Amino acid sequence: MTDKIIVSSAESIRKSLNFQFDISWQMLEYHLNNLGTEESLWRPATKGLHVVNESGTWHADWPDSEAYDIGPASLAWITWHIIFWWSMVLDFSFSKGTLSRENILWPGNMTATKERIIQLRDVWRSSVESLSDDDFLSCERTRWPFTDKPFYDLAGWLNLELMKNAAEIGYCRFLYATRKQ
Repeated sequence: MTDKIIVSSAESIRKSLNFQFDISWQMLEYHLNNLGTEESLWRPATKGLHVVNESGTWHADWPDSEAYDIGPASLAWITWHIIFWWSMVLDFSFSKGTLSRENILWPGNMTATKERIIQLRDVWRSSVESLSDDDFLSCERTRWPFTDKPFYDLAGWLNLELMKNAAEIGYCRFLYATRKQ
């Protein structure tokens, strides 16, 4: 491949991934709009993933499996999950790679949660934009949740994860809005 084709390929991939990211982000923003702490702490079923306040620190449940019978997650857990995977990707791709699930807490209210998610988005965007085309196309920075894939595959996975979590939040908000009907 010539250098011109490689640059063109990287630019094309970046544009496509940015387009996907922007759509996913718009959906997440829509579903986070007017989401308050009380609603986020509502549990859609008697069992399911949730966050727990232990002496002022909010820890998230961790599933033993991904089977359907574990129950649906609360909005608080879903927003924690966004903070979790984004923090992990940023730490492993652009920092020391020492962060673990136990280090990532839910902020305790939706105002702080939304601020943290926006902060992660901003760091992600600037970090990805600062990558050279060679880094973007290489596997060197892809260390979590998988390895041996080009960084742009990780960016594509992140877009999918963002869209999935946005859809989960939207669905849970429908359940909350109609819970007494």
